Amino acid sequence: MEIGVTFFVVAALIIFIWIFIELKRVRHKFFAIFLIGLVLFLYFSSSFVFQKENINFKSISGITEASKLYFSWLGSAFSNLKTITVNAIKMDWQGNNTIG
Repeated sequence: MEIGVTFFVVAALIIFIWIFIELKRVRHKFFAIFLIGLVLFLYFSSSFVFQKENINFKSISGITEASKLYFSWLGSAFSNLKTITVNAIKMDWQGNNTIG
């Protein structure tokens, strides 16, 4: 009887340690995927914003101008997303049950 209880406690500890390690690994995977997505978003959005602009990234004034332009674009993108969301919420999403 004592061997069974001891075996159960040891098995529970092993399972707990295994789950703890797996959760840590999943959290690190999620963080890595988040960072990769953030880098891709920054790359593609900045290439979209700066494609028609002639900005000198070698000077402080050029970097300041680029950051102002990028954050202005990012703010307007979030503002547009907010407007779209508000308009979608205000819509009547009930189905039309009339038969023509």
